[in-house]
Amino acid sequence: MQDYFINGQPVKTIVDLRSDTFTQPTNKMREAMANAPVGDDVFGEDPTVKRLEKLAAERVGKEAALFVVSGTMGNLVATLTHTRPGDEVILGANSHIYGHEVGGLARIGGLMPRLVDDGEGNIQPAQVLTALRGEDIHYPPTRLVCIENTHNMSGGRVTEAAQIRALAAAVHERGLKLHMDGARIFNAAVALGIPVTELTEPVDSVMFCLSKGLSAPVGSILAGDAEFIARARKFRKILGGGMRQAGVIAAAGIIALEEMIDRLSEDHARAERLAAGLALIPGVEVIASNYQTNILLIDIGGTGLTASQFAGKLDQAGIRALPRSKTTLRAVVHRHIDDEDIQKTIAAFGHVRGKAR
Repeated sequence: MQDYFINGQPVKTIVDLRSDTFTQPTNKMREAMANAPVGDDVFGEDPTVKRLEKLAAERVGKEAALFVVSGTMGNLVATLTHTRPGDEVILGANSHIYGHEVGGLARIGGLMPRLVDDGEGNIQPAQVLTALRGEDIHYPPTRLVCIENTHNMSGGRVTEAAQIRALAAAVHERGLKLHMDGARIFNAAVALGIPVTELTEPVDSVMFCLSKGLSAPVGSILAGDAEFIARARKFRKILGGGMRQAGVIAAAGIIALEEMIDRLSEDHARAERLAAGLALIPGVEVIASNYQTNILLIDIGGTGLTASQFAGKLDQAGIRALPRSKTTLRAVVHRHIDDEDIQKTIAAFGHVRGKAR
């Protein structure tokens, strides 16, 4: 159950399943933030930021890393660093970069998106090869391929290490770069039971969020080789991301990486129990994904209600879920959702379904 604060006191009345971005920092994070050694990060003098960036690079097996304020900024910095204005970027039609990052590719990067079908949550090498149009005076040069792991819009689907290696080989053979939007990459690694480096090693750059399931209050990481990160630092500055005494927030990111990764399996287990419970309710269907991480897509079309109507009735019962389409809700399990909340949510879905008859 989500902790909300009124007059400084926690109020536990809402089961908020809209996103794992609603996680709040742990007490240890708050203490670390209060006591963090700081300096001016634009001058490269914040020791806590430097420690976070070193730790983050090591975690994903890259030479260097850059602390950015958000995943959207991290992805945009990556695309700007890998390309020049007028270049083409191959990415999924359902990807977060294309659909939920305010058109930054075009508006700020001057880049041309070339879309492929990622409805199953991943991109295959054959799709990239088909999308490549070759050297022609009429076409923009293709420089970059972007993938997403886990894949938000397909319900937290996971792309396996072998799939990433095969795609990277095809991309690199044609002189292109491969960027991974790994906002929830640690969820993918935990679901697969493998080191995260098996998923990140083949890609040229990876962005991951500290502020979702890892519970830091703000911040994401962009990682790659040292030369890439040196150039990326300038693009972060262009976007207004040159922070000063940023160690105050970086301190929470260190705790996130040191202590919050392994517990993601608890979120996955609760999401699986939630899916099993909802599947027993007539008219409610949990859309299957290849791995059960912490995201569920729930089709309520069989209840006769729209997703917005259903979400409104859930809200009256103290449950918050996010409408994703006319008949689909998204529910994301995170640190603040416990076993009691799972049962309460299943009961609320059943109650709303019963009232809809």
